[in-house]
Amino acid sequence: QVQLVESGGGSVQAGGSLRLSCAASGYRYDTLCMGWFREAPGKERERVATIDSISRTTYADSVKGRFTFTRDNPKNVWFLQMSGLKDEDTGTYYCAAGSCINGDWVDAYYWGKGTRVTISS
Repeated sequence: QVQLVESGGGSVQAGGSLRLSCAASGYRYDTLCMGWFREAPGKERERVATIDSISRTTYADSVKGRFTFTRDNPKNVWFLQMSGLKDEDTGTYYCAAGSCINGDWVDAYYWGKGTRVTISS
């Protein structure tokens, strides 16, 4: 059974840090592109960061320089290190597995159920 499970969310003050994890099972994920998306209250889901099978990464402009996406293929775990957190980073963060072309995200095949991140000022 394909499963993505996010963890690491929580409540932190602005300027703080969090590390989100995505643990995957049921598929050979080392060939897939992985992504982190977030959904803020009242807003559409947006792509935050992606990492492809050879660890090329892309980031939304709003998180560049603050977030780092890494993958541990043997363990099927992916991490989103978030620092310098801002109020606008508040939302539910979702892990996704899908396809990329030349490092650019194309489509999601599988989704996790999300982990909540709340930033307070």
